[in-house]
Order: sequence, then structure tokens, then C-alpha cells
Amino acid sequence: MSTPNFTVAQIRQTFLDFFKERGHAVVASSPLVPGNDPTLMFTNSGMVQFKDVFLGTDKRPYVRAASVQACLRAGGKHNDLENVGYTARHHTFFEMLGNWSFGDYFKRESLTWAWELLTEVYKLPKEKLWATVYQEDDEAYDIWTKVIGLPPERVVRIGDNKGARYASDNFWMMADTGPCGPCSEIFFDHGPEIAGGPPGSPDEDGDRYIEIWNNVFMQFDMQPDGSVKPLPAPCVDTGMGLERLAAILQHVHSNYEIDIFETLIAAAGRETHTKDLANPSLRVIADHIRATAFLVADGVIPSNEGRGYVQRRIIRRAIRHGYKLGQKTPFFHKLVPTLVKLMGEAYPHLAASEQRVMDVLKAEEERFYETLANGMEILDAALGGGQKVLPGDVAFKLHDTYGFPLDLSADVCRERGVTVDEAGFNAAMEKQKAAGRAAGKFKMDRALEYGGAGNVFTGYESLQETAKVVALYKDGTPVQQLAEGQPGVVVLDKTPFYAESGGQVGDSGLLAAEGLQFGVQDTQKIKADVFGHHGVQTQGTLKVGDVVKASVDLALRQSTMRNHSVTHLMHKALREVLGGHVQQKGSLVDADKTRFDFTQNSPVTDAQIREIEQIVNAEILANQPTQARVMEIEAAKATGAMMLFGEKYGETVRVLDIGSSRELCGGTHVSRTGDIGLFKVVSESGVAAGVRRVEAVTGRNALAYLQELESTVSSAAGALKTPAPELQSRIGQVLEQVRALEKEVAALKGKLASSQGDELIAQAVDVKGTKVLAARLEGADAKTLRETMDKLKDKLKSAAIVLAAVDGAKVQLAAGVTADRMGQVKAGDLVNFVAQQVGGKGGGKPDLAMAGGTDASKLPGALQSVQQWVADRV
Repeated sequence: MSTPNFTVAQIRQTFLDFFKERGHAVVASSPLVPGNDPTLMFTNSGMVQFKDVFLGTDKRPYVRAASVQACLRAGGKHNDLENVGYTARHHTFFEMLGNWSFGDYFKRESLTWAWELLTEVYKLPKEKLWATVYQEDDEAYDIWTKVIGLPPERVVRIGDNKGARYASDNFWMMADTGPCGPCSEIFFDHGPEIAGGPPGSPDEDGDRYIEIWNNVFMQFDMQPDGSVKPLPAPCVDTGMGLERLAAILQHVHSNYEIDIFETLIAAAGRETHTKDLANPSLRVIADHIRATAFLVADGVIPSNEGRGYVQRRIIRRAIRHGYKLGQKTPFFHKLVPTLVKLMGEAYPHLAASEQRVMDVLKAEEERFYETLANGMEILDAALGGGQKVLPGDVAFKLHDTYGFPLDLSADVCRERGVTVDEAGFNAAMEKQKAAGRAAGKFKMDRALEYGGAGNVFTGYESLQETAKVVALYKDGTPVQQLAEGQPGVVVLDKTPFYAESGGQVGDSGLLAAEGLQFGVQDTQKIKADVFGHHGVQTQGTLKVGDVVKASVDLALRQSTMRNHSVTHLMHKALREVLGGHVQQKGSLVDADKTRFDFTQNSPVTDAQIREIEQIVNAEILANQPTQARVMEIEAAKATGAMMLFGEKYGETVRVLDIGSSRELCGGTHVSRTGDIGLFKVVSESGVAAGVRRVEAVTGRNALAYLQELESTVSSAAGALKTPAPELQSRIGQVLEQVRALEKEVAALKGKLASSQGDELIAQAVDVKGTKVLAARLEGADAKTLRETMDKLKDKLKSAAIVLAAVDGAKVQLAAGVTADRMGQVKAGDLVNFVAQQVGGKGGGKPDLAMAGGTDASKLPGALQSVQQWVADRV
């Protein structure tokens, strides 16, 4: 039986339609950056967004789900980067087809639907399919053999392969303890012409039998002692690689031969001017454009740490393969439109981010191309002697100076049959980090261990609360009391103090009772629902069990609330003025200011800042009431509330309406927009590639800022003896006068140098037919030295000249050589010879070179040495 040709897009949609018809909620792909799992660098499977559901800490309005999840494996535990381009099925980015049951259906439905979809919808030949089950899973075995009718010889029991009962490839565990269960994998047999044996056989690693779908049945709860207990509501988690399935349905053996890759490889060939589309470098480029484009669309910008560094590694690996193909200018970003045509319909956020993705990738290309050639020269030189190992210090220099990630150097070395001294590289890296740690001298508090109940936060409604002390800490250790003068941390049963979160700093204030006071300097979360009040016991002795009056510093809280509330308005205004690509990348809100980092490739212009200020201040003047509502996450989404990228949200969330802004936020805010008073941007700057920062002030701080500006303007107007409204015109006049005087001074210097130059001609000494002149020009600058040099060369005809000017202890040097003598004497060498004697260095072109020095006392001797230096060379 032959199989029909399905495009990747058709496979994707058919899968979702199939499970939608069977009562599944079609869930959109979550971002590549997990919002609910800090242990993962990237989303690497479809179940990541449902992890909290499986753990019981989250609940969804549906019990069946299906999705096509964008996944990335290029960092941390799951890292396929080094294999990409060298194998038929390794990718950095891939798509995972999955369906889930949260306590609803189980093994029978999961396996029979899988069989139905593969054989009746996708029309895969039944005789080509095999299955595996866990060795003890008789239920799954019976479903395959008795219900579905798969011959027993094509259903393989997979058992213990690591010395423990549950250590099997067909027994899945989320962690050492917790939800776990058996798996059933489905394999496709490519036929006897391909080497390899069936699953479970000694030759199973061959390419004949390829796993395409894994059904995981979470039915147990693994205990610390290694035993298992049945879960009250067994779940199903399945995953099928879209690219692998497409290769089978399109009758090709390599994933890089499916339709989506054929198109991307052709585009890569077009942009690198490569006609041989079988070139492995084109596969690397085609794979990497998917990974990098989706990462940018999900807010990951190239940087030198964390996810941003993995992004940079992938981009630079693609650029290096383009360079290998002879492409010496940016090309990679030009593949984005092709990718959007292929995947934009399935992933609308990619299509919406097309221009921004191109801009970010182009900027990174331009940055790397500046050093790529130099780095490759160093790498070529290090490998030029037939060495079999690239020294670790060279690999580190390439990484540290030229931006070559270690795996990029290893990639080049592998192509040449050379290995990298990774131990030497790591030693050099650790040495640099140790130096950085020593320079930083930072201190981290010990983590506090608290096992009691959570505290109640009352700070939305009140800034004072009567509360009981339930725990005390000194130097990170639990204590029963804090004596006067001792610093520590206090935990209360309820508190009006806001703990630092969401960019807003923690509250400060006072805990007091008769005869005792504790000054709260900061409030931090010990756990999600436990706030620690950090400060100093300033009076008396505070004990566990004491009842205190907790009072938040009113002025600081009000200032902080103004700045937090205006951040929401500013965020919305930034998106209105700059575009929907703006995403928050970090914030800091305290009593003094709001600092907001966001995705944006180019600086925000003065005109755009004025427009943002006008929008925000119009919201403030409208004096609309602020509204906070707690609702279920799905209901919040339906309201259109903005959800910040990468944030983790629980089953219920707090939706905040401030003016026309609607976001999810747990912070403290003003009652009405008018309470903000006034909004003023005080600075705009770049903090990383593709990330800008705006700082702004509100209320009294904004007034103080404007008053300080007014004072500065008044002082400047007074100094220039002009009314403040006419200051700009007066400054223009002064600048014109300064420019005129500068021209006059330059002309006088030129005349002085010219007259000195005429006098210096007589000092030139003939050395073997070359006029040699080394002299000092009084009152000259660099421009005058160059102009005088040109005149002297014209008059002396065949000459080597050094001119010097002195300003305090500093020396400015110029060397010139006429065209007929450059074969013997180079101006760059000559000026460097003199500069080294006066504490400097320099160089330049063979006919004219400049240098500087820091020791004018050595200049006379240095000038005297010129004649002999030239004589040795002519």
C-alpha cells in the first residue's frame, strides 16, 4: 500500500482536527521559554505547559487537550546542537504533536486513536508499524494484540536496562519521586534495505526502525523508597515528532528532505549563492533559522548569558556555515520571510514579529561579521601545523575576544579531524570567573528554611495591621528572640508589608509594641505565601509569639505605588508609539523612579518620548479609578489582559485596570490615575542587543526633577546674561563665536607652523640621498602637524620626516615619507620607533603615520635618534 503525500502544514492541521473531533481542546503552542518551570532552559516537549496540571498545582477548564508545540533542544540537559547538520533527524527546533488526558480517558482510547490516526487518516501501512510496551504492562500489551490486532511478534516488551525495576526506556518518570508510569512507543519500519534491527534488539540503534510516537501513561506516584502507589486520576501524555512523521508520509528517509526543509534549504542556497543544495552547511542554516527566529519572536535576544547566549551560539553557528560557503556579508536574516510564509499561519506570533526578527538577526550578524574573519585567521593559524588538538587557551581567546562559542570552534575542528582541549578552555574560563568574583565581593544571604503556614497579606486594603510574630531569624538561622541592636528577619501571621515581586521593591516601615521596635528595611518572599521582614531590632527584645503593630512607611509606599501604576500606562504607551513588538524584559519600581526594560532594536527618539509622555499624562489627567479583580486565568485571558512574557500564573490571577491599560499584576497601586500626579521620562538608553531602558519619575519626584532643570536653565541664562526664554538663541550665538575663534586660532597655528616649516627646511640632513628632518613645532596640534608635513614633503622631494608637538607632558608625533623612499622606510615604523622612546606607540600608512607619547622629557633624544634609524635603512 502506498501512502499519500501530506505537506507539513496538512499533517499539523489534520492532527489537531482529529483530536478536536474527539473532544480535545486545541491548545496553542506555549513560548519556547517555559513560564512554569525554572529548571528548564527551553520548552523541550509538549507536556511542559501542562506540568503543573500533572503535579496537581494547576487546573484547566478541560480534561482533554491537543497541541502542536514548538520545541527547542540546544542547551542544558537536552542539547542536540552539535549533531545538527550531521545526522538525518537531529534539530535544534522541532514540532511535537501531542494529545493529553487529565484524569479522563486512558490506555485503550489513547492507543486505539493513535492507531486510527496513523493507519486510517495518514494511511500508513499497518504491516510497517511496530509497538513497544513496558515489560509489566499487560494491559497495554493486550490492547495492542487483542483490541487493535497488531501481531504479537511486532509488540516488544521493554524491561529493566539499568539495574532497577523502573529504570527502563519504557517507564517514564517526571523526577525521582512523583508522577510516573509505563510508555508505549510506536515505530515505523523503513524496510530491509536500511540497516538496523527492531526495538529491543542488539541492532536497535540502526535507521531501519524509527520511533514516531510515544504514549506515556501516568498511573503511579513514585515514593522515596522506590515503591509506587496508584494515582487517583491516571493521565495520558503523548508526543509525536512532526518532522519524523512528515519524512515517512513524504517517502523520504531524512527529515531534511521534507517539504519545509526543501524550501528553507533552497532559500539558504539562494542567499549564500550555493548551487549544491546537498551541502551540509545549508542544512545547518535551514535548521537554525527556525530556532533563532522563534526565539526572537518569543522574546529571547542574543546576549552573553543564559538563554540569550544559546541564541547567540545558534546564530553564529549559522553565520559560520554561511562564511564557509563564501558568504562574507549578512545573509541569515533574509531567510525570515520564507520561514514566515511556511509557518506564519500556524504560529501567528511569528508572522506578527517578522520585521523585528529580521532586525535582531541582522544586528547580530553585523556584530559577528566584524570579528569573524579575524577569529577564523587565528583558528586557521592554530590548526595550520597539522595539530590534532586545539589548545584550550586558543579556544578561550576565540570565545572571549572574537565571540566564538566553544561549540563553534569545535564545529570547525571536527570538520578538520581535530579535537578541542575542553579542559584547558574550562580552566581559562574558571580563572576569569574567579577574578570576576574576587572583584565583585558580593554577599548573599543564606536561604531561610520555613515550614509553617503562609501569612495573610492585607496590604491592598490597609497599611497597618496587628499581627503575631510566628518566626525569627538571625544570620539565616531560626531563633526565639532578637535582642536590641541585632539584625534579623521577622515572619508575621499577617502583614500589610508588600514583599518584593514583579519588579516592585519590598515595603519598609516599623513593627512596634510596648517597649520594643523593629525597623523594617525591606520585605522579601521566603516562599510564595510567606513574607520575611528584614531589618534591625532597634529597641527592646522581640520574641516569637509577641503581638506587634505592623506599620508600612506611608510616604515610601505611596511613591512606589505611583511609580508602579505609571509603569502600566507607560508600557501601553510604548506599544502604541513603537509597535506591538514591545515586550517587557525587566523592571524595577521603587519610591524614586520606575525603570523599564523592553524589546526594541533602535533608540527611542526625542519625538517618540514626547508622544509617550503626552499619552501617559493624558491618562493621569483623566483621573479614572483603578480596578483590581481576581478571576480564573482563562477568564482573565478572555478580557484581553496583557500577560507578561515568561511569567508564571496560577489558576487564579489578579487583573488590574489602570486607565486604558489592563494587565495581570499582583503589585500595589494608586486608587485613581490622577494620584500619579505627573509623569516625566528622565533617560533612555540601550542595555543589551535589542533591549532598551526607560527611566521615569512621578509625583513629587517629577516636580523636583523639573525644578532642578529650571534651576539649571536659570543659572545658564544668568551666566550668558540673557532671559531664559532666549537661552537657546543665545547659546547658538556663543557657539558661532566659538567656531569663528577656533577657525582664527587654526589659521594662526597654520601660519606659525608654515613659518616654522620654512625655517626647518634648512635643518634637514642629507643621508645617502634622503633628506632627514626631525624637529619640534611649537603650538601645533595634530591637524597642523599633518598640514606642515605635506608642505615639507613637497619641498624636500625625497625625505623622511618626524614632527613633534608638546602639550605639558604629552607628545603628539607625525612621521612622513615621500613616495620614492617608501620601499626602504615606512612612516608607520618610523613613528612607532620614536613613540616608544617617549612612552607611547603608534602607526599608520607607509606615507603618513601618527602617534602619541606621555613623557615629553625624552623627546629631544628621540628626535636625535631618527637620523641614524633612517641611515640604517637607506
